[in-house]
Amino acid sequence: MKQVQIGKNDANQRLDKFLIKLLTATGQGTVYKALRKKRVKVNGKRVTDGSLRLSEGDLLELYINDEFFEKEEKPALYQTLTPRLSVVYEDAHILVMDKPKGMLSQSEDEESLEAHMRAYLLQKGEFSPEDAHTFLPSLCHRIDRNTDGLVLGAKDAESLRILNQKIRDREIKKFYLCETEGVPQPKEGEIIGWLSKDEKQKKMVMTQTETPDGVYCHTRYRVLKSGENATVEAELLTGRTHQIRAGFAHLGHPLLGDVKYGAKKRAGEFQHLTSYRLKFVFTTDGGVLDYLNGKEIKRGKRDA
Repeated sequence: MKQVQIGKNDANQRLDKFLIKLLTATGQGTVYKALRKKRVKVNGKRVTDGSLRLSEGDLLELYINDEFFEKEEKPALYQTLTPRLSVVYEDAHILVMDKPKGMLSQSEDEESLEAHMRAYLLQKGEFSPEDAHTFLPSLCHRIDRNTDGLVLGAKDAESLRILNQKIRDREIKKFYLCETEGVPQPKEGEIIGWLSKDEKQKKMVMTQTETPDGVYCHTRYRVLKSGENATVEAELLTGRTHQIRAGFAHLGHPLLGDVKYGAKKRAGEFQHLTSYRLKFVFTTDGGVLDYLNGKEIKRGKRDA
C-alpha cells in the first residue's frame, strides 16, 4: 500500500486523471481496474468514482502493485544542475527569464532553460521534487534554440493553467525585435498567410492561399530603424513555429543570419531575433494572476 498526500499543485484534479499521471509505468486500464476493485481510498473511504475532485490535504491510500509506480533510476537533470538563470521578473507565482542563444527552451536530455528554472527554484526552497507528484514548475511557451530573450514560466499548477489559457486566448502579447535584410515595405503592416512544413528542408513555408496542411498565421510589424537593413518590431497575433522567420522570408527580407530562410551566410551568426517584451492584457478574469493585468515586462532590466 502506498500513501499520497495531495498538495496544492495536485488539488482540483479528477481522481482518475491524477492517478493516470501518477502511475506512469502503466496504462489507463490499470487505474480504472483499481477503482472498480475498490483499491483506492480517499481520506479512509473506498472510492470507485474517478470523477471525484481532489482537495489539498486529501490522503490517498493506493492498494496497487509497486511496479506500476515509475522508479527513478537517477536524479532528474534539474537536481544535478548549478542554476544558470537570468531572471527579469519574479513573484510568488511566475518567472520571466532571459534565455541566451544556444540554449534549448525544454529538453529531457540536455541542459535547458526549464531545467535551470527548476534548479533555481529547488535551490531557493520553493520547489521540492519529493512533493511533485504530478506537477513540475514549467515554461508556458518556447522560443527557438538560437532565438534569445524573454520566456514566461509558472511556479505552480494554477498559474500554469491560467497562463496557458491566456496565451491561447491572446491575452498575453508577445513582441520580438529582429533585423532584416533590406527594409520591409510598407514600413508598418501585417504578414498574413498559411504555414506548412517542408519536410525535406526542415523549415516552414508561407503561402498567401490556404493549403491542405497549412495553418493560419498572422504577424503585425513596424520598422523602428532603417538604412541598408532594418530593425523591426514584430508582434505575434498567432503562435506558429518559425512564424516570424518564415513571414519575413516570404516578404523577401529574411532575418540577418537566418541562412535556413534564405539570408546571406554571416560567420558565427544565427537569426537576429529576440523576444524582448511581454504585455498582459486580460479581457477575462485572471484568477490568482489578475494583478498582472496591464503589466508590461521588457528585456534588459530586473523588474520585481
